[in-house]
Amino acid sequence: LPRAANAMDVNESEVTVKTPDGECDAYFVAPTSGAHAAVLVWPDIFGLRRAFRQMGKRLAESGYAVLVINPFYRTKKAPTASAGASTPIPEVLPLAQSLNAQTEVTDAKAFMAWLDSRPEVDKAKKAGTIGYCMGGPMVFRTAATVADRVGAACTFHGGGLVTDGPDSPHLLIPQMKAQFLCAIAESDDKRQPDAKNVLKAAFAKAKLKAEVEVYPAAHGWCPPDTLVYDYDQAERAWGRMLVLFKKALA
Repeated sequence: LPRAANAMDVNESEVTVKTPDGECDAYFVAPTSGAHAAVLVWPDIFGLRRAFRQMGKRLAESGYAVLVINPFYRTKKAPTASAGASTPIPEVLPLAQSLNAQTEVTDAKAFMAWLDSRPEVDKAKKAGTIGYCMGGPMVFRTAATVADRVGAACTFHGGGLVTDGPDSPHLLIPQMKAQFLCAIAESDDKRQPDAKNVLKAAFAKAKLKAEVEVYPAAHGWCPPDTLVYDYDQAERAWGRMLVLFKKALA
């Protein structure tokens, strides 16, 4: 991943975050000096791995205190996918199915509290949260659960943001206070063409600023280790995220 010309020096560490359900192994990276806006990162179904550490480090170099968590810590320490992003989905599906709306709420509270306990985090600044693939709904639940903390939220090829169920993530939008970026994969949009309109309407009704856009790329195009990684479109989505953070996490 390209390093920005004005990249800050950062400290990286492997950390353990205590939650009501156990101990979560995670990666924490922040600039070497000062206090900065916090960002909580929810990985895709392949979990906490090198690609997500790279993205977390890159984000920290732009001036943020970043926590990338292992979403499956209740079951297994990272790495949780035997072949990283090349792992067959059936192998990791049981891990994803071990999580639900309640575990996501529990985790959102615990992870944000941990970030707020760190000297590298400026609590006077709003926090951000970003998620990829199955991390999309987790971003929505985080933005609703700790609404007063989260000022910016981004989903990249988020799966299942709009469902027919009573616990559909989009139904939480009225509880949120964040500005949003929803970067939707072309393949997901073809499968569920109305989802983007439902999201736009819900954000508008809640009077939340939101950029909901379909990218000409396949589901999974953002992390640099996926089989469908699209450098140009991933950089475009990353750039839009930085613009949002600069505005909303000041």
